[in-house]
Amino acid sequence: MNRPQPNDYHEMVSGYISLVEGNNVLEVIKQQTIDFPDFLNNLIEKADYAYATGKWTIKEMAGHIIDTERILTYRLLCIARGEQSPLPGFEENDYVKQAHFADRSLLSLSEEFSLSRRANLYLYNSLNEQELERRGIAAGRQLTVNALLFTIAGHLIHHTQIIKERYL
Repeated sequence: MNRPQPNDYHEMVSGYISLVEGNNVLEVIKQQTIDFPDFLNNLIEKADYAYATGKWTIKEMAGHIIDTERILTYRLLCIARGEQSPLPGFEENDYVKQAHFADRSLLSLSEEFSLSRRANLYLYNSLNEQELERRGIAAGRQLTVNALLFTIAGHLIHHTQIIKERYL
């Protein structure tokens, strides 16, 4: 699989895409399926910690990652199947506020990520070259299915780095 080209996505996600090393994004995603839950499971004692007032806790960060992956995967599915209607955006802070992640355990969020990601991998691995190159519109911006895969992987890398830098 080739890396997405700049005309395959909006510059807003270029930072995420740039974090993914190499071209084999499916291997990166597969490895994240194991590594991220293990990472979260080692943070149980800090689950409710936020590094500053008004910032998300580790549980909220994990919930945001799960929500975002679901949304990006929905977009990926729609575009891969040829959907021509523009897909909506979402306001991440509003989603976190409405989700009551603070009422959950980090262990449950870790397990939810793992199960959701494992299910998504079946979809991701089923995509052929034609589907990977399909274009659609989400949040008012044109993008390809391939760019969405790289965004999914890069989004997790980005937030894992933030947790390491600011929470630990």
